[in-house]
Amino acid sequence: MDFGQMKSVIEGLLFVAGDEGLDAKQLADVLELSVEFVTDLVLDLQEDMKRQGRGIQIVELAGTYQLTTVPEHAPYLERLAYSPSRTSLSQAALETLAIVAYKQPITRVEIEEIRGVKSDRALQTLVAKDLIQEVDRADAPGRPILYGTTKSFLDYFALSTIEDLPETSMFENDDNLEEEARLLFEKLDGKQITFEDVAEPGGM
Repeated sequence: MDFGQMKSVIEGLLFVAGDEGLDAKQLADVLELSVEFVTDLVLDLQEDMKRQGRGIQIVELAGTYQLTTVPEHAPYLERLAYSPSRTSLSQAALETLAIVAYKQPITRVEIEEIRGVKSDRALQTLVAKDLIQEVDRADAPGRPILYGTTKSFLDYFALSTIEDLPETSMFENDDNLEEEARLLFEKLDGKQITFEDVAEPGGM
């Protein structure tokens, strides 16, 4: 592989890794290269993205490299998140929120093991809506993010503490996850949770 191909592979690996990112050693192991050489490649790729005016960037957080959007695009991303056409949380987001609420602190990988599908977008949505947050880092390779619910989550559902959540059979049978998540939020709130409800200060 030439330099361009190596950097392309790194970009793809960071995209797949999502918000947990990868450190230089993990990248080096996959590419079968030295840590020093991979670090130089990442720095080159960072500069390439800046020079090309890309909508994504590579940042280093807690020793890991992650792909993120660029700060100057934040107003457009917020406009998308709060657009009227995206009125309700998706089923994926509801399931993910329920899993975090009952299993916290929990990593993205553990959530995906329960759901059986990728959950990156659902997690991003819930973080953006201040329903879940990073509460710690797991003591595991890559120091993956541990997610938990926020005070806003408790306030929205009028819960004093997370222990006030109703009992659920959600995790007894994986086949019932979708239905159990829907019933849980109906029980909590009496209606489908919406972006507008979460976004409006009065809705908290």
